[in-house]
Amino acid sequence: MTTLTPRIVPRAVKPSSQRQQKSGRLVLRYALLSVILLFALFPFLWTLAIALTDKGAGGGSSIYDFPASLFPRHLTLNNFFDVYKTFSLGKYILNSVSISALTVIGTLVVSALAAYPLARFEFPGRKLIFTVIIATLVLPGETNFIVNTLTLQKLHLLGTHLGVVLPTVATAFGIFLMRQAFMGVPQALVEAARLDGASEARILWSVMLPLTVPSMAALAIFTLVTSWNAYFWPSLVLSSAPDSVPLSVAVLKLKGQFNYDPFNVAAGSLIMMVPILIIFLFAQRYFMRGLEGAVK
Repeated sequence: MTTLTPRIVPRAVKPSSQRQQKSGRLVLRYALLSVILLFALFPFLWTLAIALTDKGAGGGSSIYDFPASLFPRHLTLNNFFDVYKTFSLGKYILNSVSISALTVIGTLVVSALAAYPLARFEFPGRKLIFTVIIATLVLPGETNFIVNTLTLQKLHLLGTHLGVVLPTVATAFGIFLMRQAFMGVPQALVEAARLDGASEARILWSVMLPLTVPSMAALAIFTLVTSWNAYFWPSLVLSSAPDSVPLSVAVLKLKGQFNYDPFNVAAGSLIMMVPILIIFLFAQRYFMRGLEGAVK
């Protein structure tokens, strides 16, 4: 009788060269991301350094001495207080809040109302209408300025915040984002609501919107950033009402107000950037989740 001896198969050992290659690719990837991050943050860091430089301590002659200007010897917050009080930036901040809030609310309402029938209703020309809406994305925004300005003039809305907001609330991006989000809601939920006697408005309010909160948050953040930083359109509509302009328009007037004082210009720029930056940092996870839903 032949005795069978169990054969022991040695475990495969990963070659060290493969581990080194994997570690090298990982280091290269992080190095590339670090360089990209540095390029993205550099303008903000330089502006922050200039805004914190004490111009009364001899810092004005060295702000453009790179890289020494990135490390000011004397720090101060007086530039922020100076530009805020002298230029009365408080009223312009309120103008920006008013315009941005109206734009965000209007965009969410219009996008949801337009996207729901495009996502859930069957009617002739639905795909053609959606295609035409998406095609407007390739058109530059400047093509609408003349028509919108003449329309606002007829409606007597020039020089008002409502005139700034109305032409901007219907966006192809918002309609596309909400349509994709509504299409991701299971049809069984919609049919169950209809069997219970719910109207389409009730379905939209009680079923669709609660299930698409991430997409709505992403659209709100995107709209808020765009509206807060907008310059040309608000300056055009509010040219006859200089006290009603938003902060993004008022900041550029610092050049004339202070005879191009770079310290105050940098401080004013940071006052405009910081609020929207904080909001985005706290809400970025909703922004990413909403965009992931749109891609799916």
